[in-house]
Amino acid sequence: QVQLVESGGGLVQAGGSLRISCVGSGLAVSSYAMAWFRQAPGMEREFVARAYRDYDSTDYADSVNGRFTISRDNAKNTVYLQMDRLKPEDAATYFCAAQNSPFGSRLSTEYHVWGQGTQVTVSS
Repeated sequence: QVQLVESGGGLVQAGGSLRISCVGSGLAVSSYAMAWFRQAPGMEREFVARAYRDYDSTDYADSVNGRFTISRDNAKNTVYLQMDRLKPEDAATYFCAAQNSPFGSRLSTEYHVWGQGTQVTVSS
């Protein structure tokens, strides 16, 4: 079965850090552009970060640029999102996604494989 499984979410204080993980099963994350999206209650799913497939490059939403880092460990078939200097507005369910393209996309509709999400709560 092809799937992505996120983990590592939890409760953190504003200004704190958290690293969440996305483990691929039935697919190799090295063969896909990978991305993180997030969705807060009552809000639409929004782009957070992406890592290209064919190029060693990354892209971030303006709201998280400089604070979040996406990375990939092909040996562990895992994608990570390191979140630093967290803000209350970062609280959301975070989803991992895969796209069979060199660059991926900022559009959630372009991704064909999704995880179930991991919840991040930020207290003030």
